[in-house]
Amino acid sequence: MENKKDSRTALENKRKKSLLKWLTFFLLLSIINACTEEKSNKLVFKYNQINPITSLDPAFAKSQNNIWACHHIYNTLLRFDDSLRVVNDLAKSYSISDDGLAYTFILNTNVVFHEDPCFGELKQRTLVAEDVVYSLKRLTDPSIQSPGSWLLKDKVKEGGLKALNDSTVLIKLNQRFAPFLSLLANKYCSIIPHEAVDYYQKDFRKNPVGTGPMKLKKWLENEAMFLTKNEQYFRETVHVDAVKVSFMTDRKMAYLELLNGNLDLVSGIESSFLHKLLNADGSLQDENKSIINFVKSPFLNTEYIGINCHSENANPWLSNKQFRQALNYAVDKSLMLEVLRNNIGKHATEGFIPAGLPPHKEEAKGYVYSLPKAKALLETINFPAYDQQKGLVINTNADYLDLVTFVAKQWENAGIKVRIEVFESALLREGMRSGKLDLFRASWIADYPDAENFLCLFYGPNPAPPNYTRFDNANIDLLYNQAVTETDPIKRMNLYREMEAIIIEEAPMVFLFYDQSSLFTSKRVKKIHTNALNLLEIEGLQLNLN
Repeated sequence: MENKKDSRTALENKRKKSLLKWLTFFLLLSIINACTEEKSNKLVFKYNQINPITSLDPAFAKSQNNIWACHHIYNTLLRFDDSLRVVNDLAKSYSISDDGLAYTFILNTNVVFHEDPCFGELKQRTLVAEDVVYSLKRLTDPSIQSPGSWLLKDKVKEGGLKALNDSTVLIKLNQRFAPFLSLLANKYCSIIPHEAVDYYQKDFRKNPVGTGPMKLKKWLENEAMFLTKNEQYFRETVHVDAVKVSFMTDRKMAYLELLNGNLDLVSGIESSFLHKLLNADGSLQDENKSIINFVKSPFLNTEYIGINCHSENANPWLSNKQFRQALNYAVDKSLMLEVLRNNIGKHATEGFIPAGLPPHKEEAKGYVYSLPKAKALLETINFPAYDQQKGLVINTNADYLDLVTFVAKQWENAGIKVRIEVFESALLREGMRSGKLDLFRASWIADYPDAENFLCLFYGPNPAPPNYTRFDNANIDLLYNQAVTETDPIKRMNLYREMEAIIIEEAPMVFLFYDQSSLFTSKRVKKIHTNALNLLEIEGLQLNLN
């Protein structure tokens, strides 16, 4: 009896602490609102990130939370428009040599960095070509250990980054690389001043200095971040005065704050709360239409179950192509999206390259759910006679347990014994990198909008990442090397299609679905730009006054 009482007391204390934590958080938000809105009718755009921002150094802009913040603060030589075409950003123009090995960029000359003490008494200075050279060299500096170093490593020729004068940059490549312009639009390639890194050193991560539409005002780590408009921005495209980012890790709480008018945007979906916002077909419920808007658009992200094709400890059946094909046929992806995601997304029946990215084609022959085909393949390889004492093990993190549970039950319907192991995200990624996991839930989000960024996962010489499946195929390697040096877009698309056909046939993964971005916004949001990279654009964003 005494133990039960102690347990109840401990549980009650835990609940009280949790309630106090949330009350404190919302009190902080109300104070923040009062301070930021003041009485001046300033337009403050408020959104939530469920994962905290870990760094404002663009060399570490790996996850969406960091990418969005860096996108507000910095610019790159080039950028993507809403249709994901490469257009000028800090560059005013560019040219490419006939052999495709030299790129020359002419910079805008009216761009200034954010005002900051790192510049000494002047507090500010103009962007010059040396800043581009410094930033791109820093990205591949081994001492920085940037997760984005692979973008330029081994592509840019040694000594091939030069400032020809204050407004001209020359970049020389080791060999032609067709998507190179897209690489330079990635947030890893943001341009920064050396003075800021020298001045703040390891604290540069929380003292960013860029040229972007917003500049940092205050950052309360794990609580909130405040950005203010860059009044000297070189484009007249910023229509908000400030941005406030909160970090509620519980997306359900963020949804409630949006419905209560305390947030302007929540991104992503929470399966346990989704039915309160959306109908089964993915449309906004009638009772919510007067309170919020819902915008969904293609998102260059493919969700999949990775199969370790070359592991000494792997289940021997995973090296059998027909077995891998059976795993694909056994999953009803349409039902999965209907049950778990209110039909947000598109079932991946056309391979790995996601919908919306050439050369993706709906008529491509992939894996449509067919339990009879799955069972027939298993019978062909005599799988039912196999001793399944251990069975298959799918590894995942807690966020995707519902999805993996669905897949496991589908495989069990085909006669395959399955169990699930749940890891913390960091441990799961480490297991994927080391090759210790046989099967794992994963996704690949485009770093840049070119199919090469997805097909590189199957290039044999590539390590993990990106080749987490350890897939190795001589035909794929040959086609890949041809494609990345092919400058004719039609020929390159044909090479991509040949690669995709081989990947579908070999099935080194179970293709689940092509994602869609899901933005829930307040009625204050009058105009918001969407794109298939799921970048939150502050430029062009328009709000109504409260």
